Amino acid sequence: MVRFVFSVEDLALTHFAISPMWELVRSALALRDPSHAALHLPWLRSLSGRLHGLELERVAALNPPRGYTPDFLVPLPSGPLGDIDDDLAALRATPIAHIRADMALFATQHTRGHEIAAPYLASPRREVRRLADVLEAYWDRAIEPAWPRIRAFLEADIAYRAQRLTTGGPAALFADLNPNVTWRQPHLDVQVPAHDATVDLDGRGLLLVPSAFAARPVVSDRAPWLPGVIYPARGIATLWEHAPATPGGLARLIGRSRATMLADLTAPRSTAELAQRLSLSPATASHHLSALRQAGLVTGRRDGRSVLYARTPLGDALATQATKPSRP
Repeated sequence: MVRFVFSVEDLALTHFAISPMWELVRSALALRDPSHAALHLPWLRSLSGRLHGLELERVAALNPPRGYTPDFLVPLPSGPLGDIDDDLAALRATPIAHIRADMALFATQHTRGHEIAAPYLASPRREVRRLADVLEAYWDRAIEPAWPRIRAFLEADIAYRAQRLTTGGPAALFADLNPNVTWRQPHLDVQVPAHDATVDLDGRGLLLVPSAFAARPVVSDRAPWLPGVIYPARGIATLWEHAPATPGGLARLIGRSRATMLADLTAPRSTAELAQRLSLSPATASHHLSALRQAGLVTGRRDGRSVLYARTPLGDALATQATKPSRP
């Protein structure tokens, strides 16, 4: 168990972020581990024939299903929205001392740890650059095409958690974060396998990172990395769902595209995600959202570089009523 000790200042500094690098690295588990793959089968099927020639064993070797993953591989982002180009540049520029320290620890934590760590300890810069090249190619083929949907899904989780924190404080925020996470003021306890530590946040706050590919909470608690908790985002089973069928009566009232969009806003979504889900151009999706917003059916809230749209109470009532079966 890892215990994070909060001060009043730390509670005020608790914040959220999205990590493209974390999603990139952990998504590789779904390629080989059935326990990670079940909820991501639609995405996995879309990769057929697209990963040929990639040396993904380099990623898999450092990314076991359980236990320690080198911190330099998945550092937590410094800003609310990470950028994969920045993450890859930071990986390539990792100080050699950090690579060697993390790989020395990795060697002691896993059955093949010494064998896997040996090249990184002998030629850290060369091996990390090779690893970054593989990750960059993997991002381009596997994650980037789905990134608007993944990012919007994670942004929706952050919007939900931020509202819980604002209205109910840390007790409400952490109450349903994950069964392995427990808040007992001023402590946050995170159950993680084979690791015990107590971390005084000491005015740094805690970074919370939702993940589409995390099966259980993971902590960052070693200097010089930021203290944080990566946790499974809520509703992962809905990530790859297609948009629901368009209610016929609502389509006749406001048009088929706008009716489909309103029905699909069961969770906050960005323009890019709606465009992808509904097979619309971003400009067309934006046009329909503007019309729905002017009609008072949806509202938009800026979150980082995106705007998340959600139904208003009037939009909820209209969409819900339209999907009810008619009485004889």
